[in-house]
Amino acid sequence: MSAEILTYIFVGLSFALYIGIAIWSRAGSTKEFYVAGGGVHPVANGMATAADWMSAASFISMAGIIAFAGYDGSVFLMGWTGGYVLLALLLAPYLRKFGQFTVPDFLGERYYSKAARVVAVLCLIVISFTYVAGQMRGVGVVFSRFLDVPINTGVVIGMTVVFFYAVLGGMKGITYTQVAQYCVLIFAYLVPAVFISLLVTGNPLPQFALGAEAGDTGQTVLQRLDSTLVDLGFAPYTEGSKATIDMFAITLALMVGTAGLPHVIVRFFTVPKVSDARKSAGWALVFIALLYTTAPAVGALARLNFVETVNETSYAEDTPDWVKSWEGIGLIGWQDKNGDGRVQYAVGAPFEGAPSFTGEIGASGERLLSNAPTGGANEIYVDRDIMVLANPEIANLPAWVIALVAAGGIAAALSTAAGLLLVISTSVSHDLLKKTFKPDLTEKNELMAARGAAVFAVLVAGYFGINPPGFVAQVVALAFGLAACSLFPAIVMGIFSRRVNKEGAIFGMLSGLIFTVLYIGRFRFGWFGGGSEEDWLFGISPEGIGAVGMALNFAVAFGVSRFTKAVPEETVALVERIRVPSGAGAAHAH
Repeated sequence: MSAEILTYIFVGLSFALYIGIAIWSRAGSTKEFYVAGGGVHPVANGMATAADWMSAASFISMAGIIAFAGYDGSVFLMGWTGGYVLLALLLAPYLRKFGQFTVPDFLGERYYSKAARVVAVLCLIVISFTYVAGQMRGVGVVFSRFLDVPINTGVVIGMTVVFFYAVLGGMKGITYTQVAQYCVLIFAYLVPAVFISLLVTGNPLPQFALGAEAGDTGQTVLQRLDSTLVDLGFAPYTEGSKATIDMFAITLALMVGTAGLPHVIVRFFTVPKVSDARKSAGWALVFIALLYTTAPAVGALARLNFVETVNETSYAEDTPDWVKSWEGIGLIGWQDKNGDGRVQYAVGAPFEGAPSFTGEIGASGERLLSNAPTGGANEIYVDRDIMVLANPEIANLPAWVIALVAAGGIAAALSTAAGLLLVISTSVSHDLLKKTFKPDLTEKNELMAARGAAVFAVLVAGYFGINPPGFVAQVVALAFGLAACSLFPAIVMGIFSRRVNKEGAIFGMLSGLIFTVLYIGRFRFGWFGGGSEEDWLFGISPEGIGAVGMALNFAVAFGVSRFTKAVPEETVALVERIRVPSGAGAAHAH
């Protein structure tokens, strides 16, 4: 049976499972729609949290970034895993003890202000839509390659599936769907990793593959990769090119951004007790570690296999079929610059952006490109987002493994997209309507508003998936920076500071968010005339500027609070009550 038919079967069965769970667990109340009724078991919640947190960026894009960035790509590993530990220890138990539905709910109550709640909703929507763009892009990439449909069509199919289980089931449906999605994605990630590790090193544990001998070369995988890349003119894989301050800033932004992600935080409101929030955080860390300890080997082995199977091959006779398959959908491009009919992989970007085909075929059989410069030795473009998906094909693994990876990639993207869309709809219906503008709204109408907001959010997410601003991991890194500069400081000060008042929190969130958005807009999207790396503030890239925005948020919040009215006594008492180190009993609800 072909890989394409198996992919249709695997993906179709997984979609049927997700939609079936959504129908079975249809939300009948706002509490079920927002927090799954508050009765999810810690192990199930840990698995759902892992699926919610491990997005298309983790499954599809992270190992691809590591494959081509080498040492510099380690910022994603350090930032995202460290950030989850920060969230689990510093925020989750206290927010669960507070006992409300959403992050804006907490901030609105803690800062005794509807304005603070509205600003928090604004920050949440900006973060979530930035993040969801990467997820829908991932869905489109998987569909376009494995189901032979255009990327835009793939995005629409993904939107339709998310619509069913996010709009019907709410958090209740999403939770149990994410448990199934975690099982699919982790199995899909580990199986090819084990196969490839065995093929290259003879060791079935990919976590130890980097230090194992690569075949009979007498070199470890990392040594082999270093020497191979140096021979081609690249920098060694194990050496970084980023400035130390930028590495630090990106890692910090990813860490605190992780801890400020609203769709992950809300998962800790779905368990019965504060102690269960701590337990589910521990379980989630175990489930997450299975993928994150595997990703470095997946990235390194993918790069090594790519170089050894593609470079210097005759395009017509020796180049693998998978190259031509990905070329057909525009995620790989080759231009025969020297006319020898062979693929040359070397230093330098061959194209301006992704390949743009003219529709004509060149003398060597390649698809002619309108944006392929003639200078430089490099002839091939590879989209970073395809490396994990292409890995089974690169290593010539069985067709069922290829189909499994396709289903896993879709599961990773859809699980996070659903969580993001839910927090958007919840913020609109609960925080803006019920708690701010229409307090007399009935529960039935609030639930209808939540579903309507989810529909709108799905449509906007689809637009961003069709018009993405970059690679999946790049887009997600920007979302983490936005969370770092806006919500994280407000949450931390809300829990641990009795001095920060509503004015401080509002001005802090706005200053951090506006600064970071404008900086990212200028250097990533060309606003205000754009700018080069030489113009970066302190040498910090747009992916790391969230760390500076966070510092600005803290400084403004404490500064404004010092010169404005003190926090009311009842709010001080609330802060003290949240901080009581209690792990027993149900959370206090207001």
